[in-house]
Amino acid sequence: MSEDIILYSLFWKLNTLDKNTMLRAKLLQSISNQEVQNTMDAYKIIETARKTGKIEKGTNEVTKAIERGTAKFVVYAGDVDPKEIVQHIPLLCKDKKIPCEEVDSKQKLGIAAGLPVSASSIAVIELGEAKIPAVK
Repeated sequence: MSEDIILYSLFWKLNTLDKNTMLRAKLLQSISNQEVQNTMDAYKIIETARKTGKIEKGTNEVTKAIERGTAKFVVYAGDVDPKEIVQHIPLLCKDKKIPCEEVDSKQKLGIAAGLPVSASSIAVIELGEAKIPAVK
């Protein structure tokens, strides 16, 4: 992302940027900013629910919560290896109409959940004071 912004600013200074390229650069920047904001919102929701509500940690517990219909919001890490560990989560959430979001780091997800280790997925069971986004 930062390389694109640097290139955009260099082209802008050189005044060799055509209209379509400028629009693409602005769109890329706005999408990237939205993704960063959404990721930070997910971590904030997990932290708030951990303090004032209830969460389930780990893929097995999250899968059970989704299947039982007790999960209100689900977050899973994108850097899990192998991917097969968490690839079923978005499909289950879509079937049950539960908001689901992918974040960039399992380590950060573990920290947000108050764990000394990483977490591949977290489900919010009771919101407490947390506010969740609308289902996409």
